[in-house]
Amino acid sequence: MKRITSSLLLGSSLLATLPTHAGEWLQWHGESLTYLYGKDFKVNPRIQQTITFEHANKWKYGDTFMFVDKVFYNGKADPGKGVTSYYGEFSPRLSLGKITGHKFELGPIKDVLVAMTYERGEGDNEAYLIGPGFDLAIPGFNYFTLNFYVRNTEGSRPGDNVWQITPAWSYTLPVGKSDILIDGYMDWVVDNDQTRRGTYHANLQFNPQVKYDLGKALGLGAKQLYVGIEYSYWKDKYGIDSQGNVDSNQSVTSALVKVHF
Repeated sequence: MKRITSSLLLGSSLLATLPTHAGEWLQWHGESLTYLYGKDFKVNPRIQQTITFEHANKWKYGDTFMFVDKVFYNGKADPGKGVTSYYGEFSPRLSLGKITGHKFELGPIKDVLVAMTYERGEGDNEAYLIGPGFDLAIPGFNYFTLNFYVRNTEGSRPGDNVWQITPAWSYTLPVGKSDILIDGYMDWVVDNDQTRRGTYHANLQFNPQVKYDLGKALGLGAKQLYVGIEYSYWKDKYGIDSQGNVDSNQSVTSALVKVHF
């Protein structure tokens, strides 16, 4: 665990030294706010509204993605979190190709990276992840990344040294005078060698978004304002084994509005 924590802190320290303006070090960055409204959530209260801040960048030796969710439980209290909650992830990656000056290319693989993620939520919810990442060149996709992590879950429900596979993608489909953007990710915790009750169970989360570029259609500028839906499928949500009277298998479609700035 100390080795994983040190790696994440190293990535954080490197990113903290970046200048705030785009240039040789910070090549580009983007921020957005998303509003979601959905019903039929599991484990937490059934109806939820979420506001999400996202930041992404590419810099001289890698890239970074982070987000923070503020969740509102529609006036109903969650037993462990109250009427609102928060959750966030910080995911820096270091490019071996950019650091060494050598190309790591083979077939669809365009770069090999060291991928790290720190997860933090309200209450007893914290995890550290590290492993190899890959940038893939797949025809038609804006991007396609594939990260393999060793996952360590902290707190009262440990899940140490289990593997998580995380692909993320983006695809643009032209429609009339505008576009439909299909993007998202999957987190698949494929195993857990912990067998005692209450541990972090293997689980699968699949979160695609389908968004219409309304800003482009209205002449306000492309890639600025989107409307659409997010689908959330989560088998054994939060690593809670769905069995008996416990239903932790979630399938929810939420309305979405997203603004980039």
